[in-house]
Amino acid sequence: MAALAGLSILVPESRELDLFARMLEAEGATALRCPLVQILDLDDTKDVDAWIGAFIARPFDDLVLLTGEGLRRLLTLSGARRRAFIGALEKTRLVTRGPKPARALREIGLVPSLPAVEPTSDGVLQALAHENLKGRHIGVQLYPGNGGRPLVQALAARGAEVFPVTPYRYADEADRERVVEIIYAVAAGRIGLIAFTATPQIERLMAVAQDAGLGAELKQGLARTPIAAIGPVVGESLHRIGVAPTIQPKDNFHLKPLVRAIIAWRGSQESPA
Repeated sequence: MAALAGLSILVPESRELDLFARMLEAEGATALRCPLVQILDLDDTKDVDAWIGAFIARPFDDLVLLTGEGLRRLLTLSGARRRAFIGALEKTRLVTRGPKPARALREIGLVPSLPAVEPTSDGVLQALAHENLKGRHIGVQLYPGNGGRPLVQALAARGAEVFPVTPYRYADEADRERVVEIIYAVAAGRIGLIAFTATPQIERLMAVAQDAGLGAELKQGLARTPIAAIGPVVGESLHRIGVAPTIQPKDNFHLKPLVRAIIAWRGSQESPA
């Protein structure tokens, strides 16, 4: 019998929804697709264009990359300046938070100069903990929302001159009706497992629930539903809303290790006591 046969798994993934769903379905699970966050181009690229121009003209001492999507978007937005942009990257110490920005760097033949010990903003700060940042020019590639702002503030507090950039945006109304349906299903205990792969998925789910007057019902449903978190950043986001993840890989925060962790958990649930 397939390892996940008979298990319904909510897949609130956006960029790699179909890939993740197929991986789970190959193990026998029923994947319930629910795209909570849609990534879109910026309406106005003026500020990003200026940031790219400044970076090319004078490469920063450090560039902190929080997401792989962010780097890919910057490369696209650099347009005819792509080669010059990559040249500036080559002259900069590249600090990565987690495997996704590292993978995006490898796609253009580069590697991280300083990977964070843990794939979190705190991990980035720990990697820089023993360095004098006063006067250093540090670029920070952010993602939409306020999740990366404490990192910017912490670097500035240590004397760095910080240059943040957010090269994409989220669609707030991605399939709202479908999200409400899922909230009812979670509240009713009809979901076998939820697999979160990014913090914005949690934020979006909570926001729709509050807007629909279902905040309490969702939290009660989450409390009794097994939850998988792809890594510590997502785990921390769950803890902030009072939910403890049931499954979380200890390292290698990718989809394949997450699937393996889910399979291991399912096996432990079915093993005789």
